[in-house]
Amino acid sequence: MNVLGEAGTMTAEECWALLEDESFGRLAYRLVDEVHIVPIDYATSGRVVHVRTQSGNKLLAAALGSDVALEIDWRGEHEAWSVVARGHLRWLEPAERPPDVPEARPWVLEVASEVVELVPDAVEGRRFTWV
Repeated sequence: MNVLGEAGTMTAEECWALLEDESFGRLAYRLVDEVHIVPIDYATSGRVVHVRTQSGNKLLAAALGSDVALEIDWRGEHEAWSVVARGHLRWLEPAERPPDVPEARPWVLEVASEVVELVPDAVEGRRFTWV
């Protein structure tokens, strides 16, 4: 039986270090009255998150200025962490796209040729330990 030990809040710097080290997460966004959660591959550049996608709901969320959240997390035998970045998506014109946006490992058999960016309004994280 695991007994929860400590939980602690991470600094913004710790959260960004984890966001920069990882490349897989889940993006949650609202379209009208539905909340969608999708797995994504991403890259960071400074304090910005870039995501490759194909046309569809993520682009529509960007066009509508919908609230979004990116979550990454990890769990080990006696510890775990979770980071959430909240903000809005923005579609990038081809000339605006940074060169380090990852080529998508497709989740579906469509080419992910569009790029959206998330400049978070807030980044929060927590660490957990247990015995």
